[in-house]
Amino acid sequence: MKKFTRSVAALVSAAAMTLTGAAPCLGQTIMTANAVDTNNDDWLHAEGSRLYDMNGNEVWLTGANWFGFNCGENVPHYLWSADADDCLTEIADRGINIIRFPISTELIVSWMKGKPNEVGSFSCNTDPSFTINVDFCAEDGKSPKDSMQIFDIMMKKCKEHGIKAFIDIHSPDANNSGHNYNLWYGKAGVTTDVWIDSLVWLADKYKNDDTLIGYDLKNEPHGKGPEGKAAAKWDGSTDENNWAYAATKCAEAILDVNPHALILVEGVEQSMSGAQEGDYWGMPDRKTNSPYIGAWWGGNFRGARDNPIKPKQGTSQIVYSPHDYGPSVYAQTWFDKNFTEQTLLDDYWYDTWAYINAEDIAPELIGEWGGHMDGKENQKWMTLLRDYMIKHHINHTFWCLNTNSGDTGGLWDSLGFQQGTGTTIKWNEPKYELFEEALWQTQKSGKYIGLDHQVALGKNGISLNDFYANYAASEGSNLDGGKTSSGKTINAEQPIETITTSAAPTTTTTSSVATTTTTSEETASNRLYGDANCDGQVDLSDAVLIMQSLANPDKYGLQGSDSHHLTKEGSDNGDVEGNGNGLSTLDAQAIQMYLLGKYKSLPVK
Repeated sequence: MKKFTRSVAALVSAAAMTLTGAAPCLGQTIMTANAVDTNNDDWLHAEGSRLYDMNGNEVWLTGANWFGFNCGENVPHYLWSADADDCLTEIADRGINIIRFPISTELIVSWMKGKPNEVGSFSCNTDPSFTINVDFCAEDGKSPKDSMQIFDIMMKKCKEHGIKAFIDIHSPDANNSGHNYNLWYGKAGVTTDVWIDSLVWLADKYKNDDTLIGYDLKNEPHGKGPEGKAAAKWDGSTDENNWAYAATKCAEAILDVNPHALILVEGVEQSMSGAQEGDYWGMPDRKTNSPYIGAWWGGNFRGARDNPIKPKQGTSQIVYSPHDYGPSVYAQTWFDKNFTEQTLLDDYWYDTWAYINAEDIAPELIGEWGGHMDGKENQKWMTLLRDYMIKHHINHTFWCLNTNSGDTGGLWDSLGFQQGTGTTIKWNEPKYELFEEALWQTQKSGKYIGLDHQVALGKNGISLNDFYANYAASEGSNLDGGKTSSGKTINAEQPIETITTSAAPTTTTTSSVATTTTTSEETASNRLYGDANCDGQVDLSDAVLIMQSLANPDKYGLQGSDSHHLTKEGSDNGDVEGNGNGLSTLDAQAIQMYLLGKYKSLPVK
């Protein structure tokens, strides 16, 4: 829908603790961009309409698109006049925690065959008089490495900056206008099998690198019903152009090699309306009582009600990914009135895609939204969608960073490089200001929240562990109107409170023979300190449960709904640091130190 202008694992892995000899990042110093998290523990999964990390803590993916790997240049655009590190530094500093990288199947196939497509319009130089994109230079110091090496280096740099990534198959062929093609097969020698095989190859290559956390299987499969086999449909058939069938097969193949990857599935353009009995896909349209219901390309999920994506591995990795745009891209009928959030829901959003989130069916990520700042209808639409996504925990990636999207413009207005000062990026500040409200951030201090457990997101950001250890209970985030993990609501002007858990009261036990009051000293003498989950042993899962109970008390706390929630006995057992003052992150850290042999006994004396 765009025009392009030119060219339960442990809270912290045991391996990490063994290497560092200390309990990392439960409230300690934030890691820098150079201290790369190699734990491979940042994979995400779905429960209902939310995404969670390995510890059961909810996450919010709030990012932007950076296209170019899908185009004839086979690299991110604007690295012809900008340094990648400078760009990623600003992206992280501005709070973008994930990047959607459009790419072509043709390019991945070239990598898979060991003959990477050539790179065009890319600046790199190691000469001290003019150094740019040094890591991307071939041995001669002035020509770029091949396209696969450039992708690998980009993923490495994203990791260093605390940014996650996912790819989107934007088109079968490497083509600046390839997004206009309806299907995932049929050009550049790409068949359905080739499309699947190439994605499986890349998923296998990156299965031990949680920087690339997901795969958007095909950008905007589309086409109108009367086009028949040439258009993507969504039904219960095994026809090759049935997107639901193809996406399910592809998801299963990827999950076979990486069961932790997120699989993002977009919608189609048209669905059957059910207007008359006997209507069928491919029939001519009617001027009235049409057999088809339209939508944005990639936006129509009406068929998912009866034919949801259900791979054999289950639905824990499935994310539905609609695209939605405003009237500056196309004057859709639902904009023909003084539209509001409610009219958009009634006329288009709810039955087309919003029901999936609203009915807790699956998570959603709006893979593309954005547009020009016109001060009028398009800006009004962007604001309404932004606010709806915040209120309903809908993940999203803005279209786009690039300046050269003809339909929408970008978050960047211009980029330039000068020796000595590096890259200068001029941001479209009004557009960024609108977008920035939908970036995941702490409610009071405004710190951007990353998706990496260890690496902080930019100069004003924090890691995921840091958020749940030190901010979730005291100030929360901009989700849920500022509700904290302790259930309190904090607004931006409200002072931050310190949240603590009171000490456990004396226990009284009763038997049918006699009633005896047991003193705290007697109870403590029989207590297995550190055994928070009451399984009779002390291990890293006890530290995990403590952190889960602090971060998500409604699910894992004393009144939690989870089958493995903290009990009163477990809370007492886990109170090992500052014994008697209630559970805190220090207790989880102390258990880890004990397991490492740094503490000789629990409770800590």
